[in-house]
Amino acid sequence: MRFMEPLAIRTEGLTRTYRKPRKRRWWSKPKPDEAEARDFVALDQVSLEVRSGELFGLLGPNGAGKTTLIKILTTLLAPTSGSARVDGLDVVTEAHQIRPRINMVSGGESSGYGILNVRENLWLFARIYGVPTAVAQERIDKMLGVVGLTEKATSRISHLSTGQRQKMNFCRGFITDPKILFLDEPTLGLDVTSARAIRTFVKDWMKERPDRTLLLTTHYMAEAEELCDRLAIIDRGKVLACDTPANLKRQVQKYPIYELSLAPGHRGWDGVDKLPDVHQVTTTTTPTTVELKVSLIEEPAIGAVVQSLVTGGGRILTMKKVEPTLEDVFIELVGHGLTEDEGPKG
Repeated sequence: MRFMEPLAIRTEGLTRTYRKPRKRRWWSKPKPDEAEARDFVALDQVSLEVRSGELFGLLGPNGAGKTTLIKILTTLLAPTSGSARVDGLDVVTEAHQIRPRINMVSGGESSGYGILNVRENLWLFARIYGVPTAVAQERIDKMLGVVGLTEKATSRISHLSTGQRQKMNFCRGFITDPKILFLDEPTLGLDVTSARAIRTFVKDWMKERPDRTLLLTTHYMAEAEELCDRLAIIDRGKVLACDTPANLKRQVQKYPIYELSLAPGHRGWDGVDKLPDVHQVTTTTTPTTVELKVSLIEEPAIGAVVQSLVTGGGRILTMKKVEPTLEDVFIELVGHGLTEDEGPKG
């Protein structure tokens, strides 16, 4: 491990509440609890520690509070209560000292000036941070090669596709060589090849210098597992667990897990979750199969599961025992997968 002290990021009881406007006829009287009913808690008593040199992940569905936390840590949003320190500095009272030390990339963000080309935009951002022109040009050349935008260097960003603009935005986050970098879903919407190239670069960038710290938010399980030294699972503004991916997966190893593929056309899996010694059941329906994931309190219960499926008219195509995944951990903690019950991004 390359972790160093002191802590790069620390939050204590961090809370952010939004006030929802509520329409009311002018003649009606407000109810005593109306003010409370209008509050939406985006972050709820979040306490986290990110070590210097760590690639730390926030894993959760859209609306979990990941982006709100990032905005507070990057001094773009003030907390309602609690405290947060970045590189030992308070995000509220010492924001101007924090900003030169950090940078942020947000997936899907549209940034830059449309009348400037790609290289000019990146040079401008680098100069704002005080990066010398020669150094900036060298870093720009390198980053454009990483994301495959070298041929678009002289194109105005108003002429770029959405994916190309996102790649340029990714470059912007690295050309200032920040001490602490925040990546908010950086591969969102990118094709598989581009996303893989970005993940490879992130890993190499972290290895180059042991004092670099990176906080990544994502709702891609594989991305979190591949990149993160440690990660926190967050949902509805609360941190549910925080540990290494391996340790988090050990939390559900006490439950044997089986995956079964069933032929479509019958609902033979109804009622499986109510069988004795069945802990949890999730289903995913595709045009050709129904994928069933069953976690058991006791492994012999798989016999009753199979019998129930066959008796109910289900036709089992395949069955295998699997090791737990981060998604299994998430379902265990939250009660649903990342693709279920998603609200607006937050």
